[in-house]
Amino acid sequence: MGVDLNTLIADWSWLAEAPPRERLPRLRDAWYDEATGLWDHDGPDDGWEWPRGPHSTHFGVYEFPGTMGSYKPHFWAGQLWEKARDHVDTAVRAELDTLLGGLFWDGPDYDDEGPDEGRDFFPGSHGLLVAESPEGVRELLATWERVRPRLDELRAPFDEHSMEFRFSDFDSFVRLLADWGDVLAEAARRGWGIAGLSE
Repeated sequence: MGVDLNTLIADWSWLAEAPPRERLPRLRDAWYDEATGLWDHDGPDDGWEWPRGPHSTHFGVYEFPGTMGSYKPHFWAGQLWEKARDHVDTAVRAELDTLLGGLFWDGPDYDDEGPDEGRDFFPGSHGLLVAESPEGVRELLATWERVRPRLDELRAPFDEHSMEFRFSDFDSFVRLLADWGDVLAEAARRGWGIAGLSE
């Protein structure tokens, strides 16, 4: 059985009204509330779903097109990057390390004991795959804007070093990154954070 990724952008100030250990349950309860209308239809064409009802100004949900809600494409994108990263320009490598490390990749120097502002906002929370504060969102968006124009430089290293991976299509990798760019841009526009939940 696979892991699902449900990506929500949310108003951190609204969540901060709750005690730290109640923030993620507050977001989950608002998301599951039938009044949102989110559970009445199939997923959106553009990826975004916006709730109705009392929580309509507190969060939004992004469903990555083509992933069927699965975390696997994100996992395989991280694996693909690990295989290709040593063969790309060092400046681009550093930017993509930062971007992917903030979203779904543990990175070569992963330290789950280190401070993490996004995860620290939700202490003791299980099932949290991604957590970025509004400040972290702005920083990652800036990183995305710097690296986006240089993505074509990655095609040859990816094609050469990723053939054994199931998620080996470079264009799919770029589409996934562009989707994350949309999530970051919308969250940044609203001054919100990101919470990626497994269900």
